[in-house]
Amino acid sequence: MTAVAAWLRLDARRRWRSLLVMAVLVALAAGTVMTAMAGARRGATAVDRLLDRTLPATVAVLPNQPGFDWDAVRELPEVEALTTFVLTASYVVDGVPPGGFALAFPPGDDEVFRTIERPVVLEGRLPDPTRADEVVVSPNFRETYGLDVGDSVTLRLFAPETQDLLGSAATSAPEPDGPVIDARVVGVVRSPWFSDKLGDSEGGLSPSPGLAARYRENLFGASGQGVANALVRLRGGEADIPAFKAGLEEVSGRSDIDFMDLAGEGRHAADVADFEAEALTVFAVVAGVAAVFLVGQAVARYAASSAADLQVLRAVGMTVGQSALAAAAAPVAAAVAGSVAGAAASVVASRWFPIGTAALYEPAPGFDVDLPVVLAVGLLTSGLAALGAVTAARLALRSARSARSRPSALATVARRLGAPVPVVVGTRFALEPGRGRQAVPVRPALLGAVVGVLGVVATFTFSDGVDDAVANPSRFGQVHQIEGYLGLDGHDLVPPSDVLPVLAADPDVVAVNDARVAVAEVGHRPVTLFTLDPVGAPLRPVLAEGRPPESPAEVALAPDSAAAMGVSVGDVVSVTGTAGVREMAVTGLAFVPEGAHNNYVTGGWVTADGYDTLFDTVSAVSPAFKYHIVMVALRPGADPAEVTGRLITAVTPIAAAAAEAAGMDPAQLDPANLLYPAPEPSRLAEIRQVRTLPVLLAGFLAVLALGAVGHALATAVRRRRHEVAVLRALGMTRHQSRGVVVTQASLLALIGLAAGLPLGLALGRTVWRYVAETTPLLYVAPIAALALLLVVPLALVAANLLAAWPSHRAASMRVGSVLRAE
Repeated sequence: MTAVAAWLRLDARRRWRSLLVMAVLVALAAGTVMTAMAGARRGATAVDRLLDRTLPATVAVLPNQPGFDWDAVRELPEVEALTTFVLTASYVVDGVPPGGFALAFPPGDDEVFRTIERPVVLEGRLPDPTRADEVVVSPNFRETYGLDVGDSVTLRLFAPETQDLLGSAATSAPEPDGPVIDARVVGVVRSPWFSDKLGDSEGGLSPSPGLAARYRENLFGASGQGVANALVRLRGGEADIPAFKAGLEEVSGRSDIDFMDLAGEGRHAADVADFEAEALTVFAVVAGVAAVFLVGQAVARYAASSAADLQVLRAVGMTVGQSALAAAAAPVAAAVAGSVAGAAASVVASRWFPIGTAALYEPAPGFDVDLPVVLAVGLLTSGLAALGAVTAARLALRSARSARSRPSALATVARRLGAPVPVVVGTRFALEPGRGRQAVPVRPALLGAVVGVLGVVATFTFSDGVDDAVANPSRFGQVHQIEGYLGLDGHDLVPPSDVLPVLAADPDVVAVNDARVAVAEVGHRPVTLFTLDPVGAPLRPVLAEGRPPESPAEVALAPDSAAAMGVSVGDVVSVTGTAGVREMAVTGLAFVPEGAHNNYVTGGWVTADGYDTLFDTVSAVSPAFKYHIVMVALRPGADPAEVTGRLITAVTPIAAAAAEAAGMDPAQLDPANLLYPAPEPSRLAEIRQVRTLPVLLAGFLAVLALGAVGHALATAVRRRRHEVAVLRALGMTRHQSRGVVVTQASLLALIGLAAGLPLGLALGRTVWRYVAETTPLLYVAPIAALALLLVVPLALVAANLLAAWPSHRAASMRVGSVLRAE
């Protein structure tokens, strides 16, 4: 071992620059893999870790009914905890734009933050439930508005009489005329209910429960008819929802109470985080493979060259084993040092992980050390470096003659067809490994070229699917571009019979749907139903299977609702509304409009007549509808914002007359609250964010391909210089020598394209179909035509650029010197 140590010291002094570069390459590769793997593990558990620590609500119960008896609901055996929030309360915070969603509903009691939705505190503390002048904020709110723990905020409430007037959606909010509260931010918090949402940069601010306790009339109004809804934590979680629904119906006398399945939303968030973690894991694996190809070749070349230098010491007694260990010692030391540096870099990078949805649920953001990942990747990196270096050194030291390699069939065909010498020789260089000291590893170059093209094509194909979904909300079931509220809780704000024909008469409008929305019960589960009631041309929902309902006894269910009930197209289900139970045939699986309490995969469609058979429009307990909305579809190319402005101008006189007839001041009317461009589907942001990792992955694979091909070209010219020198001596010109390398590079690129293009297209479509089915959204096969057209010339250009320097070396070779040396 003394000889090995002596050689290591000598080698480190004379080749320290090469060893430093190698250590940096190992650090980059190992750090990338460690960061991605640790980020994947952290992100995959983020949602579950937050749920375990925060006593999350199972459902949000939304009767929207003044004076609702929540004490009776608390007594139900399935209820573990319940807290109310004031739905109708309006307040203003200085510096926060009015009309946004940053201001949370004020808590109605002090159960929140204590027995249910008890957030993790990222900074500061929870608010004192007895104080009205304390608030907590989410991380995004802090970043957006620059308000941190200890900063002051001003809350402005409305007078009780003014609060009573704010229930109309068509009324613009006046200036606050009630108490002014100088509050203080006491904490930055996170829980499932109080977490930031993907695509929402505003974040949220939540007052203390003490606000409602002290200023109840300012939040519920002078009439006391303000509405409080509730968050409920069930003892048995989601499994208790059917029993809780039955008990709620019994104590309230209503079967149409709406729910938000918060446990289901948490499960969806966990699924998205799992998908992100899987993507990061794939990224880490591919990055590791790229490192083995690129960095591994550098390690092997270094060890092999050291082994050649050690041949002289063999003559004075150094054994083969000692020579191999000595040759491998320096690159292994560089790999160990690089692994340590990569581990340190991964810890620093953990500050920005996890990513995507998981980042919004991470209960302990900041630096994190994943010891199992760091140790496993570090030991594997060092072990592979040692194995590769020792193997390369032993092969270099082996003196036995190598067998003749099998000739390439393609090169043989080219020779028989009388192809030019550069073509024949270049084909042999690309496909034949050679023998002895002239041997060149051609398979890594071929595999690298194929994988590089495959990865780039697959990525662009996948990205084309993402771009299509982002540009077409109809993939998520949103086939209208403008929407608005005609009424709430059984009361129309404007006369639909006057407004709807005006909307349908606009030249840019192709369909108008008059949708009443209410909650029915199917299979002991609440289902939000929308009416298909066209004004003129029908609005056609997006169908995953079957057809829309056409008769009063038919219903089309959204995919997740149908799956939860275990029903499919053709089944007959019992649907319970306020007018009784009806047997209805399931005609299709269709996406539905996203509402305040449902997403596009939960709910269903019925005809207008079917709605009337389900819901009692004159019930004294339940309203005729929860929402009355209009959906307006435009011709292709029409600008939703421009058409919305034109439609608002057209319906303003009708809305003003309705406001005046209701005893309201038409001057306070805000028609912009009636119609607005449809917001993008909630899950579109999830799809948009998955583009980044595939692009980075394509970059790594492209580097792999370029590195493999570039290494093969340079190595072929260096190791086969004797063969090139012989051909030059026999008459091959400098120009032909360049042609040999160009042919080799072009052939490698063409083989990569021939195999990589179809495989990449198939892989990209397969991955996109998986994403489309699990999101879900309407699958449309992506093509990425521009990428397919450009990848062929770009691959050939890149390969020939890589060939520039090796071809110059081949053309400028000193033939006599090479032949004498050989």
